[in-house]
Amino acid sequence: MGEIHKVTMPKWGLSMTHGKVIEWLVAEGDEVAAGTELADIETEKIAGTLEAADAGVVRRFVADVGADVPVSATIALVAPADVPDSEIDAAAAAAAEEVAAGTLAVDEGPVVSTVEVAGRTLSYVTAGEEGETVVLVHGYGGDANSWLFVQEPLAAKHVVHAVDLPGHGASSKDVGDGSLATLAEVVLGFLDAAGTGRAHLVGHSLGGAVIAAAAAQAPERVASLTLVAPAGCGTEADAEYLRGFAGAQSRRDLKPLVGRLFADSGQVTRQLVDDLLKYKRLDGVDAALHRLVDTLLDGDRQRIDTVATLTQLSVPVTVVWGAADQILPAAHAENVRRARPDAKVTVVPDAGHMVHMEAPPSVREALT
Repeated sequence: MGEIHKVTMPKWGLSMTHGKVIEWLVAEGDEVAAGTELADIETEKIAGTLEAADAGVVRRFVADVGADVPVSATIALVAPADVPDSEIDAAAAAAAEEVAAGTLAVDEGPVVSTVEVAGRTLSYVTAGEEGETVVLVHGYGGDANSWLFVQEPLAAKHVVHAVDLPGHGASSKDVGDGSLATLAEVVLGFLDAAGTGRAHLVGHSLGGAVIAAAAAQAPERVASLTLVAPAGCGTEADAEYLRGFAGAQSRRDLKPLVGRLFADSGQVTRQLVDDLLKYKRLDGVDAALHRLVDTLLDGDRQRIDTVATLTQLSVPVTVVWGAADQILPAAHAENVRRARPDAKVTVVPDAGHMVHMEAPPSVREALT
C-alpha cells in the first residue's frame, strides 16, 4: 500500500504567512504526476500556480476555496487509489487538528544572508542544500523575491541563491557608476564570497545583461547562462516605463507602470505596489535607479549590447521570453538565435516581461 502525500500551502516569498486556494485545477479522483498544476494560489502580493510534487491520485481537498490557510498547512492529500478511505479521513482530520491546535510545523523557507562585496553589503536568499549551484539575478527595480515561484522548486536538486543587486532589495544602495562591468564584478564577487567556484547563472532583464557581462569577465566561473527577457538584445525598449519607474512617487504613478510588466495586469495587487513604493522611498534608491536608467538607455533606445557579448562566449545559452512582453519585445529573442544558433530559445505564450512569475515552469525547465 502506498504513502499518503500532503500537499501544503507553499511559502512564496519571505513575508508570506498565509495564502488562499482561489481555484482547484484538478478534481478529487484525478491522477496527477509530479509537475501537474494543482491549484491557483493567491498571496498578498500575487497569484501563482501550485504544482504537484508527487504522483498519485488526488484523494481529498482539505482546504476550502477562498479560505485563509497558513503556510505549511495541508491543503490536499495525494495517495495511491488502494489507500483505504478511512486512512485518508484520518490524515485529513490530523491535518485540520494541526492548524486548530497551533502545532503546525511551519516551513521557514529560504535563508536570508548577507556578504560584503567590494565595500557593499549584498543580501541574498538561499534554498537547497545539494547539487550544482544556481544564482538568480533579478532585473531593474526588482529583488530576490521576484524568483519566488522558481527558487523553491529548483532547490529540490540545486543550491539556489537569489541575489539582491546593489541599489535593490536589502543590499547597499550604492551602485557605483552603475555600469554592467561594475554589476558583473559584484556577481563574481558574490560567487567568491559564497565559496562557489562555478555556477549556473540565471538573469532577468537587466540581470540577464549583467550575467552575460559576468560570463565575459570570467567564463570559467559560468556553467551556463539562462537569460529571461534579457536587456541588450535589440534597440527597442519601453523607455517611458524605465524612466517612469525611477521617477514614480505615488501609488497612482506606480500601479499602471507595474501593470505593464505582466500579460495579465490583474496580477498586480495593492500589496505589491505598496511594497515597491516602500522600496522606492529608501535612501539612495532614487539615485541608484536613475543611474541604472542611464546604463540601460541612450535616448529612448537601449544602450547596451548583450548579443555582442554572447557571440564572444562559448558557454551554453538559453533564452526564455514572454510573447506579450511590453517592456522588451519578444522579437529580440530572434537576435540571440541568429547570433548564437546553438542557443535554446523559448517564447512563452500569454506571458509578459515577468515571465518567470507568470510562467515559472518555462524558466525551471530551461535549467533541467
